[in-house]
Amino acid sequence: MKLKTGIIGCGKVGDFHAKAYAQLENSEFTAVCDANLERAKAFAERYNVHAYSDIAEMIQKEHLNVVSVCTPHPIHCDPAVTAAENGCNVLIEKPLASSLADCDRIIEAGDKNHVTIGTMVQRRFYRPCMRIHEAIEAGKIGKPVLGMVTMLGWRDKAYYDSDAWRGTWKGEGGGVLVNQAPHQLDLLLWYMGDVDEVYGVWKNLNHPYIEVEDTAVAVVKFKSGAVGNIVVSNSQNPALYGKVHVFGENGAGVGVQTDGGAMFIAGMSTITEPPYNDLWTVEGEADKLEDWKKGDCDFFNSVDSMYYYHQEQIKDFLHAVETHTKPLVDARDGRKTVELFEAIYRSTQTNSVIKFPIR
Repeated sequence: MKLKTGIIGCGKVGDFHAKAYAQLENSEFTAVCDANLERAKAFAERYNVHAYSDIAEMIQKEHLNVVSVCTPHPIHCDPAVTAAENGCNVLIEKPLASSLADCDRIIEAGDKNHVTIGTMVQRRFYRPCMRIHEAIEAGKIGKPVLGMVTMLGWRDKAYYDSDAWRGTWKGEGGGVLVNQAPHQLDLLLWYMGDVDEVYGVWKNLNHPYIEVEDTAVAVVKFKSGAVGNIVVSNSQNPALYGKVHVFGENGAGVGVQTDGGAMFIAGMSTITEPPYNDLWTVEGEADKLEDWKKGDCDFFNSVDSMYYYHQEQIKDFLHAVETHTKPLVDARDGRKTVELFEAIYRSTQTNSVIKFPIR
């Protein structure tokens, strides 16, 4: 049986979801919805689906099973809640929302209406990222004791000018923490577990024409007793890389460069460098690094990497809906990333350590 699928929000990232829904065997891509009906119609025409400007009407008329929410971050909540209230399962672009209050409304709507809600963080599906998680689960580094995120990117004025919502608190909900870093923050939490407390600082170093942060640093204590360090920035020209590294109590370290060079921008640029494991000192496996890098890069270059990993996560989500199981990344997982960046904002505001859970 095919699941009837649709999209809410016909902007740049909507195409990634549309292409996946159009290609997956168990998906019948049916309809799209946008507040701007003309934009929805133009989008719908490309995929030969129906266009709507009302979410509830679309879901009910088309009997949709799954929708993706691809609106700007601060307006993820209302569409997701409306979809859930109409009995539809929902996959939400990262981050889940731009505030914890919105996350909680989304989760509550999912629970109340017995629908599955997930968050899109497709970098978990990169082979080198999966390899790290498998190594940790297998105990190859012992208990993770130190986790690090380093993301040194660049965004120019043209990027912030490309959409009116970019670079604003109201439209984007934040800066590098909300838009560029959630993938790496998600990986850190996937590898290290739940957070106990955070001290963080955000700054705008060299983007005077935006309201939000272009740089943030934080020290994290995890509930496990492990510690972590976060340095994320859009202020390095040219862009350098995004990396996540984890060190275990047996002294071994594993790491991934998730992004290299100019950071990928949905609908505006391509991925410049394949992801690869850039650190691996697990006993008996250190010499595999070059082979893995070659194999992973060859595979990455053999698929349409712009869409393939979105498709992999959407496939996982559809399977979870069909089998009534948990997707790899559900709304509660997505909430953890929002809680982490909200803690950094609050820590800067109050110049204090923020204890978890945040009230």
